[in-house]
Amino acid sequence: MCGISGVFDLRGTAVEPGLVHRMAAALSHRGPDGEGFHIDGRIGLGHRRLSIIDLAGGAQPISNEDDTIQIIFNGEIYNFIELRKELEAAGHRFKTRSDTEVILHGYEEWGTDCVSRFNGMFAFAIWDSNRQRLFIARDHLGIKPLYYTQVGSRLLFASEIKALLEDPQCPRAVNLSALGQLFTLRFVPSPNTMFEGIHKLPPGHSMFADASGVHVERYWRRTPGDFSAAPEGELIERYRELVEDAVRLQMRSDVPVGLFLSSGVDSAALLALMGQHAGAPVRTFTIGFEDGEKSNETDDARALAKRFGADHAEMIVGAADYERYFDRHLWDLEEPLGNETAAAFYFVSQIASRKVKVALAGQGADEPWAGYHRYIGVKLSQHYSRLPSFLTDGMIRPFVENNSKNERLRRGVAALSEPDVLARMVKIYSFFSADMKSRLFQPWVKAAISVDGAEAREALRRLQRDVSSLDPLSQMLYIDTRANLPDDLLMVGDKTAMANSLEARVPYLDYRVVEFIESLPPHFKLKGFTGKYLHKKALEKWVPQEVVYRRKKGFDNPIDQWLRSRMKSFAKECLLDERSAVGRYFDLAYIRELLAQHESGVRNHLRHIYLLISFELWHRRFIGA
Repeated sequence: MCGISGVFDLRGTAVEPGLVHRMAAALSHRGPDGEGFHIDGRIGLGHRRLSIIDLAGGAQPISNEDDTIQIIFNGEIYNFIELRKELEAAGHRFKTRSDTEVILHGYEEWGTDCVSRFNGMFAFAIWDSNRQRLFIARDHLGIKPLYYTQVGSRLLFASEIKALLEDPQCPRAVNLSALGQLFTLRFVPSPNTMFEGIHKLPPGHSMFADASGVHVERYWRRTPGDFSAAPEGELIERYRELVEDAVRLQMRSDVPVGLFLSSGVDSAALLALMGQHAGAPVRTFTIGFEDGEKSNETDDARALAKRFGADHAEMIVGAADYERYFDRHLWDLEEPLGNETAAAFYFVSQIASRKVKVALAGQGADEPWAGYHRYIGVKLSQHYSRLPSFLTDGMIRPFVENNSKNERLRRGVAALSEPDVLARMVKIYSFFSADMKSRLFQPWVKAAISVDGAEAREALRRLQRDVSSLDPLSQMLYIDTRANLPDDLLMVGDKTAMANSLEARVPYLDYRVVEFIESLPPHFKLKGFTGKYLHKKALEKWVPQEVVYRRKKGFDNPIDQWLRSRMKSFAKECLLDERSAVGRYFDLAYIRELLAQHESGVRNHLRHIYLLISFELWHRRFIGA
């Protein structure tokens, strides 16, 4: 796990070494164990290292035998041992034990198709001096980030946006189209970012740059097709084999490996499987929250750790901790999000980093397996849409909108009667409804972007085209796994872990596991109203049933209470100060109304307020006055 950055001049002009060094320095938290550079004419590569594999010999950049190819790499190739044997048999000679060098020789042997051979999480850049070509790739599911921008004839790329901003000519302006997506989906889908002119390389894509220009291509094109007709028992056994192998591979490390432990089935199964491969008690880490006694996972997680003989550590986080961290939080994330649980990942990473350099996490089992309540809404909508409109739109929806404090219920009812699959998905995400955005956005913003979510629908349409012939549930799972997951949850997991110089691994997102899940009929994912059906049946082998079917908590936290009490003044200072950026884009009178309704308990506007605070702090940090 590391940080990579680089500059390539398409016209052949020599790059500035100082810029390459500054970009790498901006990523020092991602790699505190060392740095390395390759600067030669039009190309400059910078690397910051967090030593995980081949501690003595894995420094980067690494070159091939005749120094004509150079690589910098962030991530892990979990099947590097097997690939190395294959490459050695083909005549390749290695000078390190690192997985980085396997990528390099894989490129020599298989060309750019090498990416299809890699099982891992990765973002890497290969400079091929013979071809005068830069080749960049990002892993199948987008676990590792990669950003890029073009400034004049210079292509800049890096693991984080802040490295790109070391170039004084790099744009620092709000991307208004992305603003429309953010206030609809609560995240910005690839390839957009909140910065005008700065892009994410989408998951499963590669990029080529040479004198002819910059070209982005998709290399992972596996989409759900004919669903498996195998018996349930056979499918369960196959899934168990895949998960076991994913954990086995992701335990590969030359440093200790820990686990983010919740009270739920996903991390509990990882703990059980890790114990089979670890030579010592697995180190586990959990956080809880002040005022969160009803939703905290600490007691249940502690009991799980004891059951499996783990070496357990935990931390209680309070409102003061959140308030102190918030400004730094947006510096870490680099983009605003409507995800009120995001900061929690920083604190669990913080306590883990005191004991380990690597931690496994249970992320990624919900999106492909239909693990959230919103997927039940897809099934309900098929029945709800058959009801007469005078009942649904004339009675049920107005009653819920006017009387329910529950934001998720209001959002769900608004989406249920939407016949279009993509429009319904967008409405399910949109806690700022079209009416709310019409009141929230300043007139000049409404003149530039829509309030009905058009930008968000267009961003997701490229993914929906892949699965438009499938049932609505399969479409939603496919899109969520390739949009919401990498551009929200995985981005948060990577950035907050790396802010603590910690590598986070996600075994449930081994691409073989995801391809298997997507080969299953939808009833194995959502059976009746039970999500993750076959996943849970499979994990019964390793985890007690009371844990398998325990109610999911995630990182439930009492921040809505804190915004009414301990953090009330913080929220008002952020959003209502005359110097606040939100006043330029949004109507402050309406924001006061939202704050007052939340404070009084008339409505729960936690997510609306959190997103506005997130935008304000991001704007202060990166855009300025």
